[in-house]
Amino acid sequence: MSLTTRERTVVEHIAEREDELVALVSDLIGFDTTARAAPDDPPRDERALQEYLAGRLARAGAECDLWEPASENVAGSKLAPTGLDFDGRPQLAATFRGAGGGRSLLLNGHVDVVSPDPRERWTTDPFQADLRDGVLYGRGACDMKGGVGCMVFAAKALAELEVRLAGDLVLCTVTEEESTGAGGLAAVAHGVRADAGIVLEPSGHEICIVCRGSVIPTITVLGQPGHSGIPQPDWREGGAVNAIEKAELVLDAMRHLQEDWRSSPDQRHPLLSAGDIVPCVISGGEWAVSYPSSCSVTYHIGYLPAFADAEGWGSRIELEVAECVQRAAESDPWLAENPPTIVWAPEVPSAEVDAEAPIVSTLLGAARDTGLATRIAGFDNWHDGATFTRLGGTPCVAFGPGGLDRAHTVDEYVPTESLVTCAQAVSVAAMRFCGVAE
Repeated sequence: MSLTTRERTVVEHIAEREDELVALVSDLIGFDTTARAAPDDPPRDERALQEYLAGRLARAGAECDLWEPASENVAGSKLAPTGLDFDGRPQLAATFRGAGGGRSLLLNGHVDVVSPDPRERWTTDPFQADLRDGVLYGRGACDMKGGVGCMVFAAKALAELEVRLAGDLVLCTVTEEESTGAGGLAAVAHGVRADAGIVLEPSGHEICIVCRGSVIPTITVLGQPGHSGIPQPDWREGGAVNAIEKAELVLDAMRHLQEDWRSSPDQRHPLLSAGDIVPCVISGGEWAVSYPSSCSVTYHIGYLPAFADAEGWGSRIELEVAECVQRAAESDPWLAENPPTIVWAPEVPSAEVDAEAPIVSTLLGAARDTGLATRIAGFDNWHDGATFTRLGGTPCVAFGPGGLDRAHTVDEYVPTESLVTCAQAVSVAAMRFCGVAE
């Protein structure tokens, strides 16, 4: 299928205004929206950014709903820690009302970003966009203020050219994606939904129809303190026990579990990598001349949809990890009497959309007709689309500019050409999925 005259007009309109699109993304980078590292961390520029977006979308003709969810809106879900508040962190849903008779489409993105640390390694200020040789640098350029800019610009282009869609076009920007996933959950609880959705995560313009879920355990191993400068008797006689050394038994057991996963035929999916178990944080010890009394290791564990329970959660994986740690403890007399404990952080679900779903074929055709060598793929990381798919009844795919290989790193960037082609593909997909009113 080739572009219609009206579609070509929109595509050319976006190409001619590349500087405006780059300026929009640059503005978004300028807001410090670093995600909270702990539930009680204060907000940063989340409200200011969301108000900025609401203003632009309202001027383009959207009905804007900017709200701070109440804690009870997300209470009881595995996605959110107990008592999480949204003070200073509003969510935004902007709706371009269709003329009627068409399907509705959700465009989603998160506005929070990961910490820029180590900040001193950046070539330029991470919160000051820097355009060099057709590449835009800055924290969030790729993940995912670039994608947010694309979806806003695509909707704005349709409005400027007075392209009235038949179905509603809903733009939803959320917080908390980089910390808990509670922003997307709050949007679902608020009633944000559509017949299908596109999450503009950095997919390298691949159409990702499936993503892995993840669980995050912190495993704590106890030791017995004592002076490290003197010989210690056996622990049964009151001697010290090194918690860091005992934690190595758990690390080894989890490493062997990872190896088992990689060699198992069950850990195969045509579009995803096998499940993985990555130790991300380790903490132990109190003093340089004392045996450490405890050692904690936090893991990020990604798992395939086939290993999710009926609701999409990782209860089966949690059980497998608990059994692995228990076996490690039973192999050591100290740990057998002082078993490790496991605390589970909020988790995120896996999700998969049928490759034959209308949103997939529509977006695939739109992307190819706007010049992209697009294919159907999987998203190894989680994204908010899983929440809308699993909990909101809105089947979502991921499709966005840039690639995940540049996310969460120093000198994060997105090519400006990628921004333009993404906005073009999304605008055409919206016209085809929602229909165009005569």
